[in-house]
Amino acid sequence: MTTAAVLSTTSDATTSEAGAPPVLELEAVTLRRNGKELLGGVDLRVRQGEHWAVLGSNGAGKSTILSLCGAQNHPTSGTVRILGHQLGRIDVQTLRRMIGHVNPRHTAGASLTVEQVVLTGLTGSADLPRRWEPTPDEASRVHELLARVGMATRAGERWPTLSQGERGRTLIARALVGRPGLLLLDEPTTGLDLAAREQFLAAVDDVVAEDPTASTVLVTHHLEELPRTTSHAALVRGGVLVAAGPVDEVLTSELVSAAFDHPIQVGRLNGRWHATSA
Repeated sequence: MTTAAVLSTTSDATTSEAGAPPVLELEAVTLRRNGKELLGGVDLRVRQGEHWAVLGSNGAGKSTILSLCGAQNHPTSGTVRILGHQLGRIDVQTLRRMIGHVNPRHTAGASLTVEQVVLTGLTGSADLPRRWEPTPDEASRVHELLARVGMATRAGERWPTLSQGERGRTLIARALVGRPGLLLLDEPTTGLDLAAREQFLAAVDDVVAEDPTASTVLVTHHLEELPRTTSHAALVRGGVLVAAGPVDEVLTSELVSAAFDHPIQVGRLNGRWHATSA
């Protein structure tokens, strides 16, 4: 099988909601570092209410794309618009506070409780600033989110005592506490066992189901780690977006095999994807 025969990019890949405004736009984006091209000519548009998965092998460029989506990086050329703001024309700290980010490698203050970790999503810090206090509305929002992710009974527990799965669910609440217009999930099930992974993905699905305007972008290299609510997918290989569009059109055996340069059989059961060597 020749790779070129199956690679394709879906045109205007994000039309699931007619008239829904875009929350993320990458146009002809190229990123180079130390003379090496990490991304080449990436085009991607995510609309309000869409839930994207970005997949590819290790080193394909997934995390690099997510760094642009989170205003952590700037393109060498091309345009990146996030929540209507163009990178390079807005203070990045202001923009980052408008984006929720779930990163399993997040480091929280060892003395913080679950509730306090979620509150740091409002301050944008690893620890709580001295003499800072949340408003009654902010405190109520924290309790509401902890209930939604199944962590209400653990609100007073210290961060170091939590399991990896409990930390993951806490980080979802932390990312959402500021009511972001865009939620990014960076390989969020890294280090989770099977049960913890399923609990985490169920929490993602529950959060999405309660807010039809939410937009998410999740990066992973495992199809089994995709939430049921995934609506769109993009496949990355060698820094190039080789396929993008509605999830059922992109996550096919042919396209996934080409993106990973290995024969892969893709299946779906009860709304969840799985992959085996063909």
